[in-house]
Amino acid sequence: MKFNAMDQPYQLSRYSVTAQHGMVCSSSALASSAGLEILKKGGNAVDAAIAVAAVLTVVEPVSNGLGGDAFAIVWMKDKMAGLNASGYSPKEISIDKLKAAGYNKMPKHGWLPVTVPGQPKAWAALSKRFGRLSLEDVLAPAIRYAEEGYPVSAVVSVLWDKYVRQDSKLFKDNPIFDEWFKTFTKNGEPYQFGEIVKFKNHAKTLRLIAQSNADAFYKGEIADQIDAQSKRDGGFIRKEDLAEYDVEWVDPIHVSYRGYDVWEIPPNGQGIVALMALNILKNFEFTSRDDTDTVHKQFEAMKMAFSDAYATVTDSKDMKVDYRYYLSDEYGKKRAAEITNQAQQPKPVEPPKSGTVYLCTADDEGNMVSYIQSNYMDFGSGIVIEDYGIALQNRGHDFSLDPASINALAPRKRSYHTIIPGFLTKDGKALGPFGVMGGYMQPQGHVQVMMNLIDFHLNPQMCLDAPRWQWKEGIRFDVEPDVPEALIEALKKRGHQMVAAENKLSFGRAEMILRMENGVYIGACESRTDGSVASY
Repeated sequence: MKFNAMDQPYQLSRYSVTAQHGMVCSSSALASSAGLEILKKGGNAVDAAIAVAAVLTVVEPVSNGLGGDAFAIVWMKDKMAGLNASGYSPKEISIDKLKAAGYNKMPKHGWLPVTVPGQPKAWAALSKRFGRLSLEDVLAPAIRYAEEGYPVSAVVSVLWDKYVRQDSKLFKDNPIFDEWFKTFTKNGEPYQFGEIVKFKNHAKTLRLIAQSNADAFYKGEIADQIDAQSKRDGGFIRKEDLAEYDVEWVDPIHVSYRGYDVWEIPPNGQGIVALMALNILKNFEFTSRDDTDTVHKQFEAMKMAFSDAYATVTDSKDMKVDYRYYLSDEYGKKRAAEITNQAQQPKPVEPPKSGTVYLCTADDEGNMVSYIQSNYMDFGSGIVIEDYGIALQNRGHDFSLDPASINALAPRKRSYHTIIPGFLTKDGKALGPFGVMGGYMQPQGHVQVMMNLIDFHLNPQMCLDAPRWQWKEGIRFDVEPDVPEALIEALKKRGHQMVAAENKLSFGRAEMILRMENGVYIGACESRTDGSVASY
């Protein structure tokens, strides 16, 4: 039987899903079902989130793995907590060393952009602080899929094919990538839709993480292998970097938007970009989603927010300005007043001195989790740890080799980070988690989803499925294929460079859960992904 899994000439959007006791939303139906399995075993929203995250490393290796970073916003017993599990650069790396080796910018692949993975420690930290079940119980579904195998889903198969064909050309004839070929290809060919894939080494690593509460990854045999392979192949990361790393519990930050509070993790993450844009846009009134003036103002606010963030956001200990200025009414009003009827080149304001998988869960006690993890660009750095199946991230690619840059490479520094979980509250009560995957699309997706919900009163499924736009650079915006031609032409007359994309793959994939006053959950998993909402 032959057919194209991505060919859908008769598209009909999904509907929002309701549930009374618990809900799990993710980009994989297998991962969502694993989270529901944990809830039904007596686990809470945090246990379910960890289970889903672990399964996603198995079934969606094109977006994340065991060697990536994570962020989370947890609503537990009517209190909010934030987790920053982004890793830092190795102690021995420096701009001078890379320039002496002939590099003028950070490479995308190999050992040089590898930073310490924060994800396994995030699971252990979340489990220890909030979980009901043991980490062994919670990781069991992921171990089962890695060991026994799983069928490749539709969207994942398309990305797998794309990335293998793209990366194979770059990795061939270089022995440091041999393990990548062994792990993620069949004799150099990508796995296809419906094929069964097994990751025995991945299962082994998951078991070690579960049994040791992640200590094996940072202080034990896994750390030993990472250290040895890095030394052998010219990398900078060492066991010491892993052993001394820890996650950071943080207070989420927010802006008030038309009576609602939108929450993000503070820098080094780019969640502040979404808050900055909303802070600007709240100074206008919007009545129509697809109105030219509405979209124009969204474009201008987004450019302003990004330009300010690019100039200032990095590891919080290295920031030169107080990011809280960007959350103030003063900032929002100042930037809103600068918006004209024509497109402008983005320029940063001078403040006062002073790429991913997303998932969300909810349980029968009203606890909710907004969680995101990533290897950054497709499979990450291309480095896979031998005998353990760990694909290491390439997050360090975002560092600059210009010493004057706010995001300049330095030892034990965390870079500007793209992955961001979101959360919505009103009058101090949790409404629910939301998130959009996809590199620099993420804060843009957050803004569009929140405005769809709050300004334009769309139901959760429509909030996610509505056509999207994406700022690329300068005055260029890409739009999805179903954006009306008349709107595109009207925006061109405002001075915007408009590009109609061929497909929706680069516009993010999103999920959302909202809790109604009667305790009923409403969930949505958008049509751009082959995931699902699992509930009971």
